[in-house]
Amino acid sequence: MNTGVLRIELKRSVAPWAGALVLTTALAFLYLLNGDWSWGTTAWTAQWTSMALVTRSMLFYLWPVAVGLGALQGLRDHRSKMSELLTSTPRPAWHRAATSAGTTAITLASAFALLVLVGAVQVLPNTEYTHLGWLPISIVGALFLVAGAVLGMGAGRALPSVLTPPALAMTAFVFTALMHMSLGRTETITGPGISSTEPNRVSLLSPAVEEVRNVLVTLSASVHVGQTIWLLGMAGTGFALLVAATWRARLTALTPVLAGAVIALLVLPSDPHRIYVVDKAAAEMVCDGPVCVTKTHQDRLAGLAGPGKEALRLLHGALGGRAPVAIRENTALLPNGSTPQWSSETLLLDFDDDIVATSKGDELTRALIAKGMVPGCTPVGWSGFGGDEYAQAVAAGWVLGDFKPFAGTPAGMRGKVDTEGRPVWEELMSLPRAEQLSRINAMRAAALSCEGDPFDVLSGGASG
Repeated sequence: MNTGVLRIELKRSVAPWAGALVLTTALAFLYLLNGDWSWGTTAWTAQWTSMALVTRSMLFYLWPVAVGLGALQGLRDHRSKMSELLTSTPRPAWHRAATSAGTTAITLASAFALLVLVGAVQVLPNTEYTHLGWLPISIVGALFLVAGAVLGMGAGRALPSVLTPPALAMTAFVFTALMHMSLGRTETITGPGISSTEPNRVSLLSPAVEEVRNVLVTLSASVHVGQTIWLLGMAGTGFALLVAATWRARLTALTPVLAGAVIALLVLPSDPHRIYVVDKAAAEMVCDGPVCVTKTHQDRLAGLAGPGKEALRLLHGALGGRAPVAIRENTALLPNGSTPQWSSETLLLDFDDDIVATSKGDELTRALIAKGMVPGCTPVGWSGFGGDEYAQAVAAGWVLGDFKPFAGTPAGMRGKVDTEGRPVWEELMSLPRAEQLSRINAMRAAALSCEGDPFDVLSGGASG
């Protein structure tokens, strides 16, 4: 397709409007609405993989829009009453279809590429870890838009009714929603009495991805391969419908999408734990003595090393041989709702933890001491404030000799921490040293095993 033909086709089609709608609505969503993509280590402008996954998640609503606009484009010949005239010309039907579909594909792919570029420009100064592992996520996302639009064009030509575009858009939206609800989820038990759901391979036929909750998580290679097969089948059916002239040919045109779905489901991982996996290169450790972070966060090591070493020294002075001897960024990937797993020898760190994320210098040392004493047992993916946070403040105060809330404690909860924690700290400090150590050791045993209430132990209750 030469530039002259492309220019003419752009003037005659809805492709420019489709591209503009995809780009502007996605940017408006990302910039005008506040969500998990706006802050923390998984912000869409913080790291490359997070940026790719967040922009890909926009396809939850962009893909139905692309399908509907494609169907509107497919009605063009019918609306202009030129169908019979065009079939009588010597120009092959596939040539006309390729011109129209190619224009739409180029426009939508360019719009999505611009969206990714906007994110990439902001990621570049925010991280020292640059890689290309995120590219397949974005490339498959662009393919979803293209294949959806071509399928919509074919359906619009095969079913030339003004109701076809909105009906197809709504069908695509319902399909996407169902893939992220009952049909695309498998129920699992992640803890005592806690049920959760995980995506299954059927959900991977949908263009959208799960919410980004871990900066080290990416999609596995088999997901990219399976989705590409599915999309080629979808695009093949759309193109075949564009050139089909009889109902028999239109029924035959459904073969690629059906075959693509079957083959894709055979390729896509059946184990939910092989869908979203830890990026091993990103999770590789970079260390300064006993303090290590992942390569993804290597730019944070300089600010962490000093306070980290000091925290380890103070913990050793307070706990002796029971103290942790190293600090590592936590790379474990656990299902939502599962109980965290901790080590007595290694202090596991999460840069999204409130008391760590906002702390520097001495405040960071205090926060690390607290995490070494009471790591926290809130189920993965959940949030809460209570006994663990009070116990952290008391335990850090016991090591450092003074009690105060952490810098990262929410402003509305600082008074609560002081009211609940200070009396327990004062009582603990008034006890003989042997009794203090007995309570602290019992508290740590409860905190590390996530069995019992560490704050209750510190208060003189049951020891777990």
